[in-house]
Amino acid sequence: MSDASPITAPQAGSGAGGNLHAEALCAAFALAVGMGFGRFAFTGMAPVMLGEGQLSMADGSLAASANYLGYLLGALAAGALKREQSALWCRIALLGTVLCTALLILPLTAWEIIAVRLVAGVFSAVALVAAAVWLFHHMRHAAGAPLLFAGVGAGILISAEIIALGKHYAIHSAWLWGWIAAGSLLCAIPAWFAMHPRKRATHAAPSSAHRHPARDLGAWRLILVYGLAGYGYIITATFLPLLMKNSLGAVDPIQVWAAFGLGAIPSCLCWNRLHLAQGANRAMAANLFLQAVGVILPVLAPNLYGYLGSALLVGGSFMGTVTIAMPAAQRVAHTVRFNLLAFLTAAYGIGQILGPVVSGVLVGQLHSFTVPLLTATLALLVAAVACLA
Repeated sequence: MSDASPITAPQAGSGAGGNLHAEALCAAFALAVGMGFGRFAFTGMAPVMLGEGQLSMADGSLAASANYLGYLLGALAAGALKREQSALWCRIALLGTVLCTALLILPLTAWEIIAVRLVAGVFSAVALVAAAVWLFHHMRHAAGAPLLFAGVGAGILISAEIIALGKHYAIHSAWLWGWIAAGSLLCAIPAWFAMHPRKRATHAAPSSAHRHPARDLGAWRLILVYGLAGYGYIITATFLPLLMKNSLGAVDPIQVWAAFGLGAIPSCLCWNRLHLAQGANRAMAANLFLQAVGVILPVLAPNLYGYLGSALLVGGSFMGTVTIAMPAAQRVAHTVRFNLLAFLTAAYGIGQILGPVVSGVLVGQLHSFTVPLLTATLALLVAAVACLA
């Protein structure tokens, strides 16, 4: 979940090993569909649609921001989701994501595409929240959290390879969206059948394994840091294939985007372990500093190695931000009188919405992504320093 959620994941749990992995894997398929396909496939498709004249740069930026606005609205609305409803709502979100993806097969206007992306963002948030509730609280499998969130990276990787195959055969974007919709449908099947509304947990409830309460981030500092992180990563996560354009020679930029997803797959486990070993402040500072290096790499080295390094570093850290922040917020929520998780969601969502809008304006004026990437890097560095202040 490159993205904030009102659901917190306990960090340790117990359960039968085989069932744990099977259920966590099925929940990961839900995130692969809702996030990897429903949210981030558009990043790989945007250059194709721009090349065909279906969208302008400004249209693409608005479509991205609309999707992030939809995600924010969906995450806030799903905050009241009950565990007994999680399987049903995850199924609804899976079906909605597949349908929104399939709608892009049609010859839509730019504003219709923006509207579809808005609705798709709502379903992405509901899929993420419902899958987390189902796995952590309904099935009581907290230890499956790293595998669950790895589903986002897997979905990015699979959808990117589908796009790469379609580009190789010069498939029109409409047909290519059909391929993506078919891929999302296939990935949705395991999650659909696993998340039966009447299925119940047969395992013990999870327990906390946090070891460094003195290194937690305070509520207001966490809100600040998380909002800056939302702005910092989203420009790379939205425009990386556009940054590369035709500068890689025979290498298709979509393959570098696939590396972004590949880097995200193992990252949740790694950042969770660092969080347990070093505490929230140190783990988050390291996470954000690594993201900052990844964001600025295309400016420092506008070549294959710079772009690939950016994909691996940002892809390998953006989900880690969520993995650290969710339990950190849960531990300090009692120190404020408002809903801290809702505020975090709002701060992160606002950052994600502003990123594409600011980029679209600056690129339109300067015809370069250098300044937007510099602002994103600065945001991440300020957030990293704030973690250790």
